[in-house]
Amino acid sequence: MRTLQVACLAILIMPTPTIADDSPTPVRYTLRFPEARTHYVEVEAEVPTDGRPNLELFMASWTPGSYLIREFSRHVEAVSARSPEGKPLAVQKVRKNRWSMETDGRDRVIVSYRVYGREMGVQTNWIDASFALINGAPTFLTPADSPPRPHEVTLELHPAWSRSITGLPDAPGGATHHYVAENYDILVDSPIYAGNPDVYEFEVDGIPHLLVNEGEAGIWDGPRSARDVETIVRTQREFWGSLPYDRYVFFNLLTGSGGGLEHRNSTVLMSSRWATRSRSAYLNWLYLVSHEYFHTWNVKRLRPVELGPFDYENEVHSRNLWVAEGITSYYDRLFVKRAGLCSVKELLAGDPPRPGSGDDRPKNDIQRLHENPGRLVHPLEESSFDAWIKLYRRDENSANTSISYYTKGAVVAFLLDAEIRRATNDAKSLDDVMRLAFERYAGDVGFSSEQFLAVVTEVAGFDLDPWFARALRSTEELDYEPALDWFGLRFVPIEEPKAPEEGSTSDPEKGWIGLETKTEGGRLVVSVVKRETPGFEAGFNVGDEILAIGDLRVPPDGFARRVGQYPPGETVSVLIARREQLMRLEVTLATSPPDRFRIETDPEATDEQIARRSRWLGE
Repeated sequence: MRTLQVACLAILIMPTPTIADDSPTPVRYTLRFPEARTHYVEVEAEVPTDGRPNLELFMASWTPGSYLIREFSRHVEAVSARSPEGKPLAVQKVRKNRWSMETDGRDRVIVSYRVYGREMGVQTNWIDASFALINGAPTFLTPADSPPRPHEVTLELHPAWSRSITGLPDAPGGATHHYVAENYDILVDSPIYAGNPDVYEFEVDGIPHLLVNEGEAGIWDGPRSARDVETIVRTQREFWGSLPYDRYVFFNLLTGSGGGLEHRNSTVLMSSRWATRSRSAYLNWLYLVSHEYFHTWNVKRLRPVELGPFDYENEVHSRNLWVAEGITSYYDRLFVKRAGLCSVKELLAGDPPRPGSGDDRPKNDIQRLHENPGRLVHPLEESSFDAWIKLYRRDENSANTSISYYTKGAVVAFLLDAEIRRATNDAKSLDDVMRLAFERYAGDVGFSSEQFLAVVTEVAGFDLDPWFARALRSTEELDYEPALDWFGLRFVPIEEPKAPEEGSTSDPEKGWIGLETKTEGGRLVVSVVKRETPGFEAGFNVGDEILAIGDLRVPPDGFARRVGQYPPGETVSVLIARREQLMRLEVTLATSPPDRFRIETDPEATDEQIARRSRWLGE
């Protein structure tokens, strides 16, 4: 990120810009979609040369908020340049994402290229006959090593589309589909939608908010979703005290995909149009809305110091993504509860099951953390630092070697909130930490690890360094009892399974091997082997094809059911094929680990505990 340093986008209020006579000449883009069905956008850019004989343009390799080098330039085609009079200029690709061109002494050159966009993701471009989502990083070439300058964008819409929407302000002059960004940072941070959406508008503090639903198809409940989004906005505005923008857009693409990505005054969400017809799916969507909107403050303005100015060509490491994402993950569900949109039971249960996950039970972050043996290997701060090579590049062994700073970060935030409340007898909380940190470090300042932890210590009123050493820098198991006791919660007691009595008609206890499998071309294949399981001890490998237990063939969709026919403690012989070689593995079955981390309110909680829990939940 040191190759190109441009002004940080962390600006609290961004009014509609005006371009002064003495400001740098803008880069002006025109986007055309003559054949949207082919998934291409044609880009023409008028680029000022600033008097240089050669001009070098670059494309970002990653986009803020998603810490992975995505090599966006792989989708760029046919880069050419010409003078304003139409004279062709020489262009040479000099790096994977850079192009150099002669200027022929002109004050500006016209650069043309095409971008392919058919990746349904919140970080990427999608273009088809129905709509387009244009993100800045994978679309716009911009001058390298150039001072900050405005960037204007004009869209020539496909004939089937009725409107374009973006968080960018309209360019002066009032032309339709014409927008301006004060600098390249803001351009990258302002996705553009074009199509025929259902749009719902509401105001909070006199500031317009738009919910832009693409793909309702008469199935998604638009009015209900708009009401609930407004409730979340009002709840978070009350928490922070004000709104740090003059307009906000929720892009809600009902495409069957998933995920979300925050921006300075907008967010892109992806979900299923059927989600409003399922309580669990709709709760997942509400949590997603709350999460991305909380980033409006925590990340887009209150940010780790490493995340700005941005280097869009190289990895930028931070040990504070647990603050950026983990604390946000803690608050996303908490704010849905404080907004009155979920019950206490739903909050404590955690995330509802996701379609196709193979698990029909909700799971809280403590459960998810303890499912991963990697928690005993990978400290939380290191997980933040390793985002670029681990979180976004998971493989079959990731559960054994790493943890998510989203998951453990949310758990640590919960425990830290309780710790502060205990230390101050409920006079202070993590809420106060976030507001004080925002007051001191929001904007173009940023915070270091030491500064953020110092704010926590200041609010708590005592030295938390030993607590942080355990929670952030070690792989010791976390202590949950103080938090559960403070809030009047408990882990749901698990009764140890009992062997059936003689003559009993109840089902016998089932054996467990602990492998994760998938069906691949009609074959039953091992996909994950976690440590501390019978399968790991027996020597199973990822990629092994499971053929039989004993001398009986195992159907591809019946492995867990077949294993369950054997009791724990029995040793079975499993026939596998490994790289076309047949072999047998002897495995001693165990009992499936009980779910020890489901949380509920303690029925024996005292009045004081109930009162503390109510204050925490905003009741």
